[in-house]
Amino acid sequence: MVIIDKDACIGCGRCVADCIANSLSIEDNKAQSSGNCLLCGHCVAVCPVSAVSIPEYDMEDVEELSPEEAKLETGRLLKAIKFRRSIRSYKQMTVPRSYMELLLQAGRYTATAKNTQGCRFIFVQEELDLFKSMIWEGIGRILNSPEPGVAEPYRNFYNAHQANPQDDYLFRNAPCVLFIAAPSTIDAGLAAQNMELTGTSLGLGFLYNGYLRRAAEMIPEAREWLGAGDKPLEACALFGFPDVTYKRTAPRRAADSVFH
Repeated sequence: MVIIDKDACIGCGRCVADCIANSLSIEDNKAQSSGNCLLCGHCVAVCPVSAVSIPEYDMEDVEELSPEEAKLETGRLLKAIKFRRSIRSYKQMTVPRSYMELLLQAGRYTATAKNTQGCRFIFVQEELDLFKSMIWEGIGRILNSPEPGVAEPYRNFYNAHQANPQDDYLFRNAPCVLFIAAPSTIDAGLAAQNMELTGTSLGLGFLYNGYLRRAAEMIPEAREWLGAGDKPLEACALFGFPDVTYKRTAPRRAADSVFH
């Protein structure tokens, strides 16, 4: 619920005008809160005198920012996006926990439909070897069953790994794996992109991995171990410090676009 500090509120109406749920109004020159609140926090962000709070959230986490402070330099941002590559070769370096915490901040501040904030972010690094063995054993068990079904596309990967354990096609010897469990594919995808952009600023490289995401979904013990709960695993990325250096952006087709 939204709480209005009546002593601080100046009745400017900015929160009312910005409320998507129409749950705020002005009465006696003060903002009032009613039902239907999405807890989106727009009222907190727009209030010029910090008169609004939401007890369900950690208000100490709220930062005072001017539009100029939050602005990104367009040219540099676009260059970072254009320079991005899917990384398939990683240095065997541990990713600091502080870096993962920054990725987490980028993920949890990403927009979600109806402000559900329903994404669960799962990082695997310290126990990655255990997770790898769980995945490969699970794939082998399904492939050797009478009806391998959805595991069939993994047969070549599995056979190569059995012949040479260093052949690590699913994990690419990346030091970290990120899973995003979410009720919405779009929410997970948006969060993943923001996390990758933040990772780029830290010198990290990413590889989105649909094969590994599907493998984790079809192996019950792996899914349970990850702690996804009742949320489907909607995104998966390998990440770490790249062991390859690119000198220029890669070419792309002309944009398929329509301007009305």
